[in-house]
Amino acid sequence: MALELALDTFGDVTLGADGALKPQDQVIRDVIEEAVLADQVGVDFFGLGEHHRDDFAISAPEVVLAAIAARTRRIRLGTAVTVLSSDDPIRVFQRFSTLHALSGGRAEVILGRGSFTESFPLFGFDLGDYETLFNEKLDLFARLLRERKVSWSGTTRPPLRAQAVHPSLAQPLKTWIGVGGTPESVMRAVHYEMPMMLAIIGGAAQRFRPFVELYRQALEQAGRPALPVGVHSPGFVAATDEAAREGIWPGYRALHDRIGRERGWPPTSRDQFEREIAHGALYVGAPETVARKIVATVRALGLDRFEMKYSSGPIPHDLLMKSVELYGTRVIPLVRDMLG
Repeated sequence: MALELALDTFGDVTLGADGALKPQDQVIRDVIEEAVLADQVGVDFFGLGEHHRDDFAISAPEVVLAAIAARTRRIRLGTAVTVLSSDDPIRVFQRFSTLHALSGGRAEVILGRGSFTESFPLFGFDLGDYETLFNEKLDLFARLLRERKVSWSGTTRPPLRAQAVHPSLAQPLKTWIGVGGTPESVMRAVHYEMPMMLAIIGGAAQRFRPFVELYRQALEQAGRPALPVGVHSPGFVAATDEAAREGIWPGYRALHDRIGRERGWPPTSRDQFEREIAHGALYVGAPETVARKIVATVRALGLDRFEMKYSSGPIPHDLLMKSVELYGTRVIPLVRDMLG
């Protein structure tokens, strides 16, 4: 497949003109405007992450994606991650089948376990069942993609016997597996013959090369066709390198320091931030800078999709809109030119 250049967001709650955090309902409306702009400037895919926290506004991505679908014409739409472990696979399938229908076949889903666990107690699931929940629900979802009438049994829900699930799909629903970087996760993607999306949120992308090689070799050895590989990483684009650094730094620091307090990490330093830009997984800078770094990652891993999370903490909406615009009008053409 041709290289796809994508954007995603978790609906990070942003700062308003008065310096106060915006209400979550306004953030959701802002995200829709960002997606409409992404469609207009040529971005290939727009993804929304699912979270259940006060610093991220989007807990029901399919609803927001449906609103975006009604206002766009070509951009593909999906999740940055759907936390399948704490959801019902049949309802996930039905929601995305509906989105697929109303968007004219533009829906995708990325299934994963996520890096936050708030959804487990919220929906009544035991974290002690973490592995079993994901494995069984993924197995059921894979059957829903393949079979008109599904028979399935496991420990996490009552069995199904030749059960039809509606709406049915005239076009296949592209389904990825999100992988954080373990061989077991890679082999799970191989087993279900699903494209693999690597979440690289820290460190050099090149260190994930062994996982890409394992994935491709395992598919080949199993006699299965080659499948797409993508990368999701954070980034931010502005007119100059300095403007990009200063635009993202306050929000990036606020986001990482909050998560750090929750998980026992030390505060983020400016030196760490600068190292991630220079050598790690932060794609921050002027269009030329960001394009060169994307090209290096695409070449190192042989990617089919690069997906940049353009929101990082409470960055104002107007700066996010400018980042989306520059990504589509400048970064994407530069990447395509550099790759020939």
